Amino acid sequence: SDLQKQEERGELLQPLIFVLLVLCSILLYFKVSLMDPGFVKPEEEEGEDKGQGVVIPQIPGDIKLRRCGYCLVKQPMRAKHCQLCQHCVRRYDHHCPWLENCVGERNHPLFIAYLSVQLVVLLWGGHVAWSGLYFEQSREWLQHNIFLLVSFLLIFIFTIVVLLLLVSHLYLISCNTTTWEFMSHHRISYLQHSQLENPFDQGIIVNLWRFFC
Repeated sequence: SDLQKQEERGELLQPLIFVLLVLCSILLYFKVSLMDPGFVKPEEEEGEDKGQGVVIPQIPGDIKLRRCGYCLVKQPMRAKHCQLCQHCVRRYDHHCPWLENCVGERNHPLFIAYLSVQLVVLLWGGHVAWSGLYFEQSREWLQHNIFLLVSFLLIFIFTIVVLLLLVSHLYLISCNTTTWEFMSHHRISYLQHSQLENPFDQGIIVNLWRFFC
């Protein structure tokens, strides 16, 4: 049959891969938005001080962990209270309004995976929309191609946004810092009193390995 011949020629492989990528991006979206980003729980306070001293030896010893003024748990180093989620989040990066969830210690790698898959889908969709356009200076052309033209413009805008997000996050990850630490460096006590500009930086290779692996 024609369908079997198309399958043998591999003409169905690309649409199948595209659909799988779209499904993957949707699954990653719900996974990142619904999972625990690293909420600090009261029962996890024991042994917190000891662990912090081992992981971050560059932090001055006179900086003590403080209790959150909202949920009253002892905040680990690099944690921050999110007033929208009503929880302290470990290695807090930011609260994403599109996900309605924080990006923190547990879901940050999946957030990067989601952005990467989404960027591939947008680039592929933009290519498909552009390839379907043929340009003529006439009213009939605009009527027949307005949907593809608007789709391409929207895809182009979203691609720029996702690309900038992904590049900025990869840069911060390679420096072993978070969006919150980068934007609020002057207000964070353990960064203000540190002798190093970024006491968590262990080199690009180690930073990426520790984050993704």
